[in-house]
Amino acid sequence: MTDADLDVLDRYWRAANYLSVGQIYLVDNALVREPLVPAHLKRRLLGHWGTTPGLNFIYAHLNRVIRERDVSILYVCGPGHGGPAVVANTWLEGTYSEIYPDVSRDAEGMGKLFRQFSFPGGIPSHAAPETPGSIHEGGELGYALAHAYGAVFDSPDLIAACVIGDGEAETGALAASWHSNKFLNPASDGAVLPILHLNGYKIANPTVLGRMGDDELACLIEGYGHEPIFVEGEEPGEMHHKMAAAFDLAFARIAEIQATARSGKATGRPDWPMIVLRSPKGWTGPKEVDGKKVEGFWRAHQVPVAQVRDNPDHRRILEEWMRSYRPDELFDEKGRPRPELADFAPRGERRMGANPVANGGRLKVDLDRPDVGDFSVDVPHPGGTRAEATRVLGRYLRDLMVRNREARNFRLISPDEASSNRLDAVFEVTERVWMERIEPYDVHLAREGRVMEILSEHLCQGWLEGYLLTGRHGLFACYEAFVHIVDSMFNQHAKWLKVSRELEWRAPIASLNYLLTSHVWQQDHNGFSHQDPGFVDLVANKKADVVRLYFPPDANTLLCVADHCLGTYDRVNVIVAGKAPAPQWLTMDEAKTHCDAGISAWPFAGNVSAGQTPDIVMAAAGDVPTIEALAAVDLLRTALPELTIRFVNVVDLMALQPKNRHPHGLDEDAFDALFTREQPVIFAYHGYPYLIHRLTYKRANHDNFHVHGYQEEGTTTTPFDMVVLNQLDRFHLAIAAIERLPDRGGMAGERAVARFRERLAAHRAYIVENGEDMPEIRDWTWQSTTADAG
Repeated sequence: MTDADLDVLDRYWRAANYLSVGQIYLVDNALVREPLVPAHLKRRLLGHWGTTPGLNFIYAHLNRVIRERDVSILYVCGPGHGGPAVVANTWLEGTYSEIYPDVSRDAEGMGKLFRQFSFPGGIPSHAAPETPGSIHEGGELGYALAHAYGAVFDSPDLIAACVIGDGEAETGALAASWHSNKFLNPASDGAVLPILHLNGYKIANPTVLGRMGDDELACLIEGYGHEPIFVEGEEPGEMHHKMAAAFDLAFARIAEIQATARSGKATGRPDWPMIVLRSPKGWTGPKEVDGKKVEGFWRAHQVPVAQVRDNPDHRRILEEWMRSYRPDELFDEKGRPRPELADFAPRGERRMGANPVANGGRLKVDLDRPDVGDFSVDVPHPGGTRAEATRVLGRYLRDLMVRNREARNFRLISPDEASSNRLDAVFEVTERVWMERIEPYDVHLAREGRVMEILSEHLCQGWLEGYLLTGRHGLFACYEAFVHIVDSMFNQHAKWLKVSRELEWRAPIASLNYLLTSHVWQQDHNGFSHQDPGFVDLVANKKADVVRLYFPPDANTLLCVADHCLGTYDRVNVIVAGKAPAPQWLTMDEAKTHCDAGISAWPFAGNVSAGQTPDIVMAAAGDVPTIEALAAVDLLRTALPELTIRFVNVVDLMALQPKNRHPHGLDEDAFDALFTREQPVIFAYHGYPYLIHRLTYKRANHDNFHVHGYQEEGTTTTPFDMVVLNQLDRFHLAIAAIERLPDRGGMAGERAVARFRERLAAHRAYIVENGEDMPEIRDWTWQSTTADAG
């Protein structure tokens, strides 16, 4: 760089640092043109300084690269508390004021910028949906690199500059994310430039990578498949030259890798460049406060000078600190960035705060979805055929991929489970993407593919989030028990959606769709460790505008639900469906009607005349619970022919909530028409029973709901024994129904209960002897002649 270039770049950095400090401390006197007094200062000092100057340093240097190379760069801010930096830089470049015109790019707007930060009615201290240019919430510690890779898949012109804090680098999710480069195709994808920002400390401790020597750290990074470029020091002028040289080298290497791959000359996976930036924590801030080390130590992490309202010495330190940036050299008399600084920022959508990929809904193109009727299972009568629901869905996904091949905007992501979960049909038209060595005997591995599999739920979730947030679509298929690994990631994404829906300038993105299968009730090879249906309980806690929970009972309803979910936006959709062969209940037309309603009575299973109140309601949510509840109806209809039963199936679990609590909820009249106001309801539910009680607790008939579900009992056993262990089986359900009749079914009821208990004992003896379920269980089918229509 020339001296003139260096001067402008350094002043831009100083301006961003000044704006960052002002956000943490000031409510008035934004340009510090008067001596600071308590009235100028916030009463509650919130925010984080330690990582901020390094983030500002990186942002300024990326601006230079963008201007000189005319490249599209997405800035992914991994350090959880870098909010002041991203807000400061987007205000400097003008993006912030374009989105929020009241925060103008002058002294008045600067004052508003400062006051709103970490302030009631203002903005969070983290980078958040409110922050232009951000796809990554500051609370998501550990996910930045996965998000960055998700953003550049199928986006060949994009480079994600991903800043990774050394505290973040200690997380398991981030440690796994280094392997994302094994799935990045330089011929068709963009690139990620990881920037490991080592300032040495977390909140109150040194960091592991920060204390590692360069030789050891280089070995680690090279082992991950990267070429490290080290930038170390603290003298600004020297560091600017080093960082500029490092960026020039890194971006030239990225361009070389991509050019080679796109010319067809690449022969293997490249070693991508990355940068290790070592700079002091709290760089350019106070060296000491009260005789204690601050800069270059963990005391710089949050608010380095804490008693500025009450302690004149602290106030003096703050004023000297802010004046050290020489704000008169940075802002004119009206508080606007001086022209040479304003000109330093890139133009238009090349500004990182204005890059359209950071507002991915602007780029989203709806999926071209096939007609679900083309994949429907023929159901001559209820229970009249068997099918594997997820295998049927696989054929739909296969055709979906074909129809969207040119758009390159859909990926199936799974932790090594696409085949296990019966989605194999997709491999008729695509492969698993794989950039490592491929052996001649490998199957379904290729440099190009629409399926991504790695045995890390963290990476699957992170990749998909980054992909969705930048305007594309996808499906995350996972074993039900292990999706809990991403509980906190789901939490953060749901919060992001909740806030972004309230921002007019944030365009809607495609929904995050989960397919949870290999579920609690179908564990042929696995045991207790693989049995946990509780993810939906977590999901149900989120805002009603954001979450949906679906339990399709068969293949045709699964097709309808999946097709619907793939057409939605700004949602988290959770679909729970088994993969084992099972009876099919509804024709495609019936399935569409049922799914549109979300909940309905199945006439074929009941014997209630129009307008008649049943003696009992049998209800189910989930594929296995539906089988067992229908089998219980079969038992009851045979044992007690005079008993009137209504059978209700729930495919959309949120329909159970009142309409004023969830958009899909039933109003009181519709709910009472299904479940009555006073009759017993035996509810067979896929998961933990408490959730059904929670969703229905304000309903008139709530006290008569008797829910059977998972009771944390399980092992490696037969499918039917799993439901018996948790009292979700047909015999326990039938017994529960009889015991809640006014006369317990009389003598016929007593005989039926005794017979059902005998069959439970026979079941236990049989499986211990034979290792499989009894023929009467394995071969059970719904007899359509058993029930009257009505």
